[in-house]
Amino acid sequence: MGYKIISKTLLCPNQYELQVEAPFVTRNAKAGQFIIFRVEEEGERVPLTIADVDRENGILTVVFMAVGYTTKKLAELNVGDSILDLVGPLGKPTEIKNYGTVVCVAGGYGAAPCYLISKAFKEAGNKVYMIMGARNKDLIFWQDKMKKASTELFITTDDGSLGIKGFGTQVLGELMEKEKIDYVIAVGPMPMMRAVAELTRGKGIKTEASMNPIMIDGTGMCGACRLTVGGEVKFACVDGPDFDAHKIDFDEVINRSKVYKEQEKRRDENCNLLKSGEK
Repeated sequence: MGYKIISKTLLCPNQYELQVEAPFVTRNAKAGQFIIFRVEEEGERVPLTIADVDRENGILTVVFMAVGYTTKKLAELNVGDSILDLVGPLGKPTEIKNYGTVVCVAGGYGAAPCYLISKAFKEAGNKVYMIMGARNKDLIFWQDKMKKASTELFITTDDGSLGIKGFGTQVLGELMEKEKIDYVIAVGPMPMMRAVAELTRGKGIKTEASMNPIMIDGTGMCGACRLTVGGEVKFACVDGPDFDAHKIDFDEVINRSKVYKEQEKRRDENCNLLKSGEK
């Protein structure tokens, strides 16, 4: 039983690509949607954005960072092993249409879901700029795939070890000065997505952010992924994950995320103590 892993690749430190047999998921999966998985019976439910799909062979691709207890457990699985359960596709897909000129801004592991998004926009007839940003060259992956999925690829690193030294917002700002940008989507860390929103706000450019707040059930019942958009409460799992970036209350989302991360850190420490036999 479960979902068999057919390929496992270490993309960069602590970041993996898994290909999993999941024909019922890939049949209807679209750019921007996500899945929720469990590694073990008593394990937590963790969301991952769909990075790629092979409908013909029923193969789902996900990319994740092994940073918490559950993702580290996932990283321990190998080819031939199975993920206990997996549900999806969840969430609303990114609205794909011909805007004209589109910019996808991807930060860190946010590059993975941007592949399908960029590819879909390009196939819809858009001119697509892809901006991939990371702290250093060791955290950049899928360069060849991103080049094929976009009209032009820009890479930025904080330390200048690859591509342009600086942040993705710098490149976005330069593109906005050179030509008319019709649509921007940001995927990655909250501070980066907020910075993109502030940059495009004054120009009136339609901008969306793919939100990844705390999620548990993926159906809107638990309310953990709630956020405020335009003064209204929304749930990222059913109303998103894409929202108008100019209307998101980023401060609220970031503050809630900090509380959760602190709780998650304490829980992981307790799990490690139990695992090592200490009390």
